[in-house]
Amino acid sequence: MSLKPLDHDRKYGELDQVVRAYLGRSADDTPERRSEALDAYLRHTWHTRPWALAVAESQLREYAKNPPGRLRQRLGEFYPVPDVGLPDAGIQEWLVTLADHIRASVEFGDVPAPSAPATHWEWHARFPELGQLLGGWFGQDMPDEFAGHEAALDDYRATTDRTLVARAAGEAAELLTLRLDEGAYAEALAELGMEVDPPAPLGPAAWLASVADRLATPGR
Repeated sequence: MSLKPLDHDRKYGELDQVVRAYLGRSADDTPERRSEALDAYLRHTWHTRPWALAVAESQLREYAKNPPGRLRQRLGEFYPVPDVGLPDAGIQEWLVTLADHIRASVEFGDVPAPSAPATHWEWHARFPELGQLLGGWFGQDMPDEFAGHEAALDDYRATTDRTLVARAAGEAAELLTLRLDEGAYAEALAELGMEVDPPAPLGPAAWLASVADRLATPGR
């Protein structure tokens, strides 16, 4: 039988967060250098859940020390490490390297400098509700489902709890404070799930500002 949710989170929950940070990225950490994916995980986690770093370090080290044997694999009672581009024989050493880097980050206060998100995982970890809005209402089928961008946004507001709507408004405003160029904002919206262009004549930043304003204004 597969792991129950509580058992999974207790043993592998934070390990899973670390590994997911590598989806679409290279697991090219070395003992001397952290990868961009690990920097993204550290940057976000230091800012939001610094206590989780100790949990991640422990779970990574424990999994590397005691990988699942054949019985646990046959029963499904284990965490299957997703494909990160490494051979199976290199996974344990890689996990230990990650644990060592996380431990050093905590012990020496070596925190990645604040910046715009650098990976797909970090974009969604930092702007989760905005990702729900853009991925759920502004996918490639949006023109077939709604009369336009405003109609899609109105549907989101009408069908989503107001606390989540407020959260999306705040995340849109936070994204604007990064002061990216237009190309970078277009990439950010795509990372967060948007598959249609902003309505003419608005560019990505101007449209994002209009979204933040519309979501934050009652009755609009």
